[in-house]
Amino acid sequence: MQPPQHATRPRWWTELPLIALIYGAYTLGRLIVRGDEARAVEHGLSILRLEKVLHLNAEHPLNRLFTHTPALGIPADFIYASLHYVITPAVLIWMFRRRPTQYRAARGWLMTSTLLGLIGFTFLPTCPPRLLPAVHGFTDTMAQYSSHGWWGGEASAPRGLGGMTNQFAAMPSLHVGWALWCGVMLWRFGGSRITRIAAVAYPLTITFVVMGTANHYLLDAVAGVAVMGLGLLLSRPLLRLAERVRTRFAPASSATGSSIVSAGCETSAGERIPGQRTSSDTRAEADDGAPSTAR
Repeated sequence: MQPPQHATRPRWWTELPLIALIYGAYTLGRLIVRGDEARAVEHGLSILRLEKVLHLNAEHPLNRLFTHTPALGIPADFIYASLHYVITPAVLIWMFRRRPTQYRAARGWLMTSTLLGLIGFTFLPTCPPRLLPAVHGFTDTMAQYSSHGWWGGEASAPRGLGGMTNQFAAMPSLHVGWALWCGVMLWRFGGSRITRIAAVAYPLTITFVVMGTANHYLLDAVAGVAVMGLGLLLSRPLLRLAERVRTRFAPASSATGSSIVSAGCETSAGERIPGQRTSSDTRAEADDGAPSTAR
């Protein structure tokens, strides 16, 4: 049985407000829940201590490399400040237009994971490496190379708009999480060698960039991957619940998209509805092996 039209072809005039609502809630949540600076610094130092115990130290060498090599540091800053807000919407639109059947599941996964990330920002405000005291050895490359871009010394926000962002939203890294989502979509649905290469290269590039620019710790990136995994698990039951709610409250005519009596219904003996099939029609088709014509 063919699924109803709404299940195969989403409508942009319903999708756009939904995406805007989720992204607005995400942005507003980042602004409202800024966290206490002292607590955020302590959380950042706790991550560094844990990484030391685990013998992990990818941030320092990458940050030194980007700091001492402008040919790497400047492009990395541009990548951090822009691609997060360009590639993800582009892949979402591409899925909407080219893969409408898989689009809802993909959108649901992205939105669920984003809301989980907001929970992390709320309950675990974390100071990024670039805002730690200088004694810990990190350089803010966004501030160092700010003359080359539109940003200042407050993350990737344009100059003068630093107060419009939450700089303590380091854990988990949704830069890495969203990049992973893009990679999975490109790998599964791209269908070419170029998209397969981009599917691997883009998440890896973002992971190196967020650490090299001192915006995230390695464990932030790991947490971003974990949040996407949890979001994938939760999005499926949430989508099923949303579909049940939609079906329950949608008008019967709009839910079915057809007339009350369908063309495939059969009438009882002695009953006749114009344009409908009868039991004798069905038997005739079975004998002749071909559909009967309407009388």
